[in-house]
Amino acid sequence: TRRSIREYQDKDVSDEDILKILKAGMQAPGSRLGAEPWEFVVIKNKETLAELAEIKPRVKTAPVAILLVANIERAFYKLHWQQDMSAAAENMLLEAVNLGLGGLWNGVAPTEDTMQKVADLFGLDNENQKPFCVITLGYPADGWENKFMDKFDEERIHYEKY
Repeated sequence: TRRSIREYQDKDVSDEDILKILKAGMQAPGSRLGAEPWEFVVIKNKETLAELAEIKPRVKTAPVAILLVANIERAFYKLHWQQDMSAAAENMLLEAVNLGLGGLWNGVAPTEDTMQKVADLFGLDNENQKPFCVITLGYPADGWENKFMDKFDEERIHYEKY
């Protein structure tokens, strides 16, 4: 039932739920056990959210956002960190739905300009700490409920060869 939720109620998300979402992200498969690159910055301060919204406008209505950062020094495959980070992000979005929340994946990588702006805002070195995405979280506003949206398209399935 997960779908992208772009507007939220003016209601706080509990620290307990945020922790559950972070734990879900850390349960994601990585390129190699013990070499998962993910780190997280939880953002609840309204002023910081407003600054981030200047870079990623969809952050504006969220009561909380989580910046996913790849620590390249911990990544096993230095060129595959985005795959590891994607797995963590999707786990987090699925856990948000499980908790009755909505979420939105706001891409940052691989756009260098956006990555640099986000790195500057949060004090990352952007050499070994790569901002990957921002996940906004909250209780969905009216009309933005999580609901099943059938995207199945049999024409996109191929067997044995493309």
